[in-house]
Amino acid sequence: MRNTLAAYVAAGVFAFSAGDLSAQTKNADRLYILNCGEGATPDISRWTPGASGAKDFVDNCYLIRHGQDWMLWDTGVPDAVADMPDGLTPSDPRATKWKRPKKLLAQLAEIGVAPGDLKYLSVSHTHPDHIGNVELFPQTMLLVQKAEYDWPAPMGMRFKAGHPVTKLEGDHDVFGDGSFAILSSPGPTPRHHSLLVRLAQTGPVVLTGDAVHFKSNWDARVTPTMNTDASQTQASMQKIADVLAQQKAQLWINHDKSQRDSLKMAPAFYQ
Repeated sequence: MRNTLAAYVAAGVFAFSAGDLSAQTKNADRLYILNCGEGATPDISRWTPGASGAKDFVDNCYLIRHGQDWMLWDTGVPDAVADMPDGLTPSDPRATKWKRPKKLLAQLAEIGVAPGDLKYLSVSHTHPDHIGNVELFPQTMLLVQKAEYDWPAPMGMRFKAGHPVTKLEGDHDVFGDGSFAILSSPGPTPRHHSLLVRLAQTGPVVLTGDAVHFKSNWDARVTPTMNTDASQTQASMQKIADVLAQQKAQLWINHDKSQRDSLKMAPAFYQ
């Protein structure tokens, strides 16, 4: 099934039988945007080569309901950062300084979701600002690309050996009905992936992870200098662009503050 997903992406449908494919495609019920960090860097050139100056970041996580099941996409900077009055200051002065205005668990509780309610947890990739709270959900099945899971990430944060995990190898239909489609989008890291979520009222939405950081970078197809593979990054952006066109989908860019400020934050939600 995972091997056929790319073909259905190309065809513009998301279902998995030989019959009336589009009639079987389902939608997610709700999507919540969670505040998983507020950041700032004095040097934007690492993300936008040739640019200069400071830049504010945001860090989004997404909670998605599918029937009676819940899935969390990315976990943000660690909840412990919320207890640091001055935030988390990086050792590299050019890197992002993170603050955490709201703890992840508190935001889930506000919605009425406990850690044990999650069926799936997926991270777009293994940078610390995306996996900082994975082990708050020690029994939740983790969906991650095998090559990403096995990558000896230079930033040091990994997963506990006992955490249940499904190691993916490419595109993946999470619930088997086209409602959530994980899209392999390597380049930022060895096996980064993004997520297409279908919503009945809002329409399809692609959650980028770090496939792109800012709308300006997307418009100019910019590759950050820290990405592991520039050619893969460009190919992944083109793949996402093709999905946007085929599905008439919106692009929600994980770290873009201007866009995030225009969207509804939890406990409000999209349907």
